[in-house]
Amino acid sequence: MPPILALFLLLLAAITPAHAVESDGDPVATADPDYVAGKKAIEARDWKAAIGSFSAAERRVPDNADIQNYLGFAHRNAGRLDIALRHYQRALKLDPRHRGAHEYIGEAYLMMKDLGKAEEHLAALDRICLLPCSEYSDLKAKIAAYKKR
Repeated sequence: MPPILALFLLLLAAITPAHAVESDGDPVATADPDYVAGKKAIEARDWKAAIGSFSAAERRVPDNADIQNYLGFAHRNAGRLDIALRHYQRALKLDPRHRGAHEYIGEAYLMMKDLGKAEEHLAALDRICLLPCSEYSDLKAKIAAYKKR
C-alpha cells in the first residue's frame, strides 16, 4: 500500500466516530458517574435504569446534547415515543449537527409512521456527513425497509 494511502486511511479511522450515539462529548458529562452508569444500562438494554441514570446526569448537566440523545434513545426503546421526541429535539437544539440524534429521531418518526419527517432527518445527515457515516447509512437502510413494508 502506498504510504500516502496508508496515512489517509489512518487519519480517516481517527476521525470516524466508533459509536453512533455520542457527539464529541462533554468532558464534564462523560466524567459524571450517572452518565457512565447510563451508558452501561444502555449496553445492557436496561431502559428503566438508563432513564434513571441519564435523568440524574441531566439535572447536573442539562445542556448536554449527548445526555438528551441518550434519554431519547432509552425512552424510545421503552416505548415512550412522545418523551423520546422531546429529548431528541432538545439534543438537536443544543447541537443541530448531532448525527446520533438525527438518526434516532428519524427512527422514532418511522415508528410513528411519519416517513416524511424521517426523510427530513436523513437529508440533514446527508448534509452533515462529509464522509460516509454510519448514522446516515443506518437511517437510510431503515427507511428503505420501511418503504418495502
